[in-house]
Amino acid sequence: MRDRRPSRSLLLIFILVAAQALGLAATPVFAQRAGLSPADAARVKAVTRPATDFSKPEKYEAMSGGAATHRQPAGRKSFSFASANIGFADREDFNLGEALFDKLWVSAPASTKASDGLGPLFNARACASCHIGNGRGRAPDGVDDEGSLILSLSAGGGYGTVPDPAYGSQLQTRAIQGQMAEGRVETTYEEFPVLLDDGTRTVLRRPTYRLKDLSSGPIAGGTVLSPRMAPPMIGLGLVEQIAASDLEALEDPDDRDGDGISGHLSRVREPRTGQMAIGRYGWKASRHSVRAQSAAAFSNDIGLSTSLFPQHSGDCTQSQTACMSAPHGEQPHLGRFEVTDAVLDLVTFYAGNIAVPARRNVANPEVLEGKALFYGAGCISCHTPKFVTKRGDGANSFQLIWPYSDFLLHDMGEGLADQGTGNLTREWRTPPLWGIGLTREVLGEENYLHDGRARTLEEAILWHGGEAETARDAFAAMDREHRNALLSFLNSL
Repeated sequence: MRDRRPSRSLLLIFILVAAQALGLAATPVFAQRAGLSPADAARVKAVTRPATDFSKPEKYEAMSGGAATHRQPAGRKSFSFASANIGFADREDFNLGEALFDKLWVSAPASTKASDGLGPLFNARACASCHIGNGRGRAPDGVDDEGSLILSLSAGGGYGTVPDPAYGSQLQTRAIQGQMAEGRVETTYEEFPVLLDDGTRTVLRRPTYRLKDLSSGPIAGGTVLSPRMAPPMIGLGLVEQIAASDLEALEDPDDRDGDGISGHLSRVREPRTGQMAIGRYGWKASRHSVRAQSAAAFSNDIGLSTSLFPQHSGDCTQSQTACMSAPHGEQPHLGRFEVTDAVLDLVTFYAGNIAVPARRNVANPEVLEGKALFYGAGCISCHTPKFVTKRGDGANSFQLIWPYSDFLLHDMGEGLADQGTGNLTREWRTPPLWGIGLTREVLGEENYLHDGRARTLEEAILWHGGEAETARDAFAAMDREHRNALLSFLNSL
């Protein structure tokens, strides 16, 4: 019987045509950006237009972070270099911030006055404990290994807006001496086979989370459990410099263009002013700036107060009286907070200037073919390839960057939903893809998605659902050679 499937070359032609059409349709209206001259607006629009020629790399494509990109050889330290465009004087602040990021905090009172204030309840003693090599955290590996997992809690079916009345916004699995941890998380995996169109069989795993040894009784009915793994730290300062109007131009909450993609921005309150801002950071885009994200991590993960989150007891609730009355690390001669603004400034500077590594093999024919397939499958409908940052005086001003994200929230389907009810539990911010091909180099293993369930990039793609279902199905319909080419492209990022 004759094989009626199209030949590999003919299929690639079909995909290239689709990619060209998609590229033209997916061009954001960057000319809306305030403060750009007509000439600059035209330049931005031209340079950020999605590719239609996949025979060679685009200009500057290897420089994922613009002038901030580092070109050091790939290895365990690939996510540990300073942005290449910061000045010599700023390197000292970067190094100081790195030392504070790595510092282990201790409980109060302690002889090391500048390092006390840990907890009383916490998940980690240092920022670096979760971000391994400034990359991803480690996924749980079986019932008794929590890895770097953080379990977010939210009552009322939303996320990050209504803390659980007894346990707050995050389950704290560790405590200082004299206190009791809120509980622990037991993770189990169910494996199941998936058959791709060419007959290839692969195995996915689905995690289930069970709360054990809860210190304050059951969690409230309706509280959503949202597992989170630490995401990579690279390029955070560049993300903050993307113009709000550029992100707003990508929104299509009502799917007016009929492409099945209805992403929308997360709008959050600034902790200091209470004003609304665009959320850019975290799996739910719940923080608007590197500083706010850093301060929230100090509070929720380590139990330290800052001027943005001034509660010394971190995520403790009013019902946890022992936690609320525990000693804290405030030093009168340093101010009212355990993490002073000077310390927060240095950590923020460090986190905002960790360089994106240069891409590898951008001119490799298989990588270029994989790029065409990535476009043709519709992946750039959410993973927007490039932006030009805002004009200004800083080092990250007016840079062409390649994050491969629209930073919008998208419905990713029931398979990736949190444990709970409510429409918002299915939505996730599109994660940037820059540096994703160096995951194994940095972490020593691979784990992807918000909870680390995907052990390979192929598994991560096959978990896509909801608005990403069409792109997933396009990947599943490819033969092995085409899938490998697309994966080669991702591994070059």
